[in-house]
Amino acid sequence: MATATYVKGEKCTINYTCTGAVAVDEIRVFGDSGNVSVGVANTAGVTGDVITYSIEGVYTFPAVTGAVIAQGEVVDWDSSAGKVDDNALTATTGDVSDFAIALEAKAAAATATTVVVKLLPGNGAIT
Repeated sequence: MATATYVKGEKCTINYTCTGAVAVDEIRVFGDSGNVSVGVANTAGVTGDVITYSIEGVYTFPAVTGAVIAQGEVVDWDSSAGKVDDNALTATTGDVSDFAIALEAKAAAATATTVVVKLLPGNGAIT
């Protein structure tokens, strides 16, 4: 399970009825095909609970170790890795393109495991 950490910005939220256990800060993809949003859980929940996910704001997300991300680059969500990847990602089923913009650069170094992004609600497209 991938998680993110809130940094700053307005948290535009959507309600979600849990279909299983959800942890605080758990990352989830909403929508299909075009107009996809990636959200971060604001609270924990179990099956049947209605909780909110933030689909806007600035968060620290896990990032693919080898990805080189420039500040200002529009980034992709690698669903199989559960991490942010650069926009050179070769998309596979479930990946979300253009879901956020990087607010800082990230080198390919093994020590660079996170990146700060601003979520772009409804901007992504799912493979």
